[in-house]
Amino acid sequence: MSDSNNIGTSFFLTGLPGLEAVYTWLSIPLCAMYVASLAGNSLILWVVRSEPSLHQPMYYFLSMLALTDLGLSASTLPTMLTIYMLGLREVAVDMCLAQLFFIHTFSIMESSVLLTMAFDRVVAISNPLRYGTILTSPRIATLGLAIMLRSVGLHIPAPIMLKKLPYCRNRLLSHSYCLHPDVMKLACADTHINSAYGLFVVLSTLGVDAVLIVLSYGLILYTVLSIASKAERLKALNTCVSHLCAMLLSYIPPIGLSMIHRFGKQTFPCSCVLLSYLRCLTAPLLNPIVYTIKTKQI
Repeated sequence: MSDSNNIGTSFFLTGLPGLEAVYTWLSIPLCAMYVASLAGNSLILWVVRSEPSLHQPMYYFLSMLALTDLGLSASTLPTMLTIYMLGLREVAVDMCLAQLFFIHTFSIMESSVLLTMAFDRVVAISNPLRYGTILTSPRIATLGLAIMLRSVGLHIPAPIMLKKLPYCRNRLLSHSYCLHPDVMKLACADTHINSAYGLFVVLSTLGVDAVLIVLSYGLILYTVLSIASKAERLKALNTCVSHLCAMLLSYIPPIGLSMIHRFGKQTFPCSCVLLSYLRCLTAPLLNPIVYTIKTKQI
């Protein structure tokens, strides 16, 4: 009984089920992806900081996106590499709760940055003559501060609420890093409040941001369709391609993962793991590549 009435000292993480024999080999591409992600996002930050011609709103927002991708990669890196390189699956409870806080916080930060980037495109296409006066440096700094306060503030309750729950003997998580719904499922208590809180955070952040981004692109399309020249229309839409790619990479996997956690009763063991990898590995890796290819200045 004592095990079910206290949180214990650790949880156990899961890699890719059935592939334990090749974890060492899998660690090679994983390491390569992390190195490429960290290098790519760091390079974007360095280029934007060192090149005066890039000191513009669009590139400031791109720097924010690179920072959040760095934070997301750094949050998942410790446990991912210990599982695949060292075969260590045990993680202390406090470290697990800290990790899920940072993973979810940086995920919401990324969503918020993508929303501000959509607003940036609306202003640049709909009102180009006032672009510099609307998106001034102080306003961009204020937006950055608001993004940070929103993301941190919404996720402070998560580790506190999870810390208070009693956990069962089975403390096996279904991912290679700690996530709020994953830890919550191991509790031997009523978790309706925790589940409602998690759903509220998802809907009030990813949900609201997605709706506002769709509305932003509605305004963009309305403006673009009013342009007489077909070449100018394509040129205007081309400036949004990078943002659309980043948005798809960031939104589709976490929404799918959240739905699987809450409603998926019969899913393949690897499906959740692969979907979470798609979210936490490919977006930070591919965002710098997409923006480098599509942005001539960079």
